[in-house]
Amino acid sequence: MSLPIALDAMGGDHAPHEIVEGARRAVDEFGLEVTLVGVPERVGDTKGLPLVACTEVIEMDDEPGSSVRQKKDSSLVRAAELVRDGHAAAMVSAGNTGATMASALLRMGRLPGVIRPCIATVMPNPGRSPSILLDSGANSECSPEMLVQFAHLGSAFVRTHYGVASPSVGLLSIGEESSKGSPLVKETHELLRQAPGLNFFGNVEGRDLVPAPVDVVVTDGFTGNVALKTLEGAFRFVMNTLLEALDDDEISREAGRTLMPYLIPRAESLRPESVGGSMLLGLKGVCIISHGSSNATAIMNALRVADTMVRSGVVEATKFAIRPDQEG
Repeated sequence: MSLPIALDAMGGDHAPHEIVEGARRAVDEFGLEVTLVGVPERVGDTKGLPLVACTEVIEMDDEPGSSVRQKKDSSLVRAAELVRDGHAAAMVSAGNTGATMASALLRMGRLPGVIRPCIATVMPNPGRSPSILLDSGANSECSPEMLVQFAHLGSAFVRTHYGVASPSVGLLSIGEESSKGSPLVKETHELLRQAPGLNFFGNVEGRDLVPAPVDVVVTDGFTGNVALKTLEGAFRFVMNTLLEALDDDEISREAGRTLMPYLIPRAESLRPESVGGSMLLGLKGVCIISHGSSNATAIMNALRVADTMVRSGVVEATKFAIRPDQEG
């Protein structure tokens, strides 16, 4: 019997209704097993899904570290404990990102040799397998050694999940030349160039993120998060501008009726909701972090991502990427 995915029913701007609805859809459409974790009187109707009751909630504006230590009966902490104790295969939350990371780190623990876990975000690459951006928000300050480790984690992820035998790695910078960038980027560039087992491409610029010329893009969490949200904002702007242009007059509306069947599938593939969430790499278990504004569709897809990560064995792959001597 397979283990369920523990879903934080209290996390996100639209919790609990959209969270529960997304879980129900994941069960109905993908056949997944999902266990909700939340405060019963706040969750309300679970739509027939099992609920692990808790008494506390870590709110979106709570301080992550202290909240995890003080609110030990919160939905986030309990979800992480279900994974730790072997009662769940993975955890998913659209709640407080820092608290999600802290809960997963403190309860599941990091893999041997991992300096700091990082968030790996899937980026669309039309015509080929997606690339991943990491770190996209877990660590605002990084050392060169951490970035090299992110490259190993990301490469293991891409090999395991997308079947790319020798993933190419790029370092996000302000220019392609090795002499460009901050002291952190310059030192990291040299370490990546010398690192055994990595297929280092060189520097990549922000304009190259979508589509990316590499399979793995490495950066610190501050830069990665800014880059990711910039892309999301630019996508919304372009789509809104295009929709307005296709509704100016009857001629443009007629053009819109012709183009929409072709544009909508492409637009949907680029929407964050189509991915649903990002994996926190470097832990002893699977933790998927979703956007705080996640709707039911995003949660449904985040649960599917969690299931895929469990089945593909990403945790084992990343463990051996950092410590090849480790036994299963």
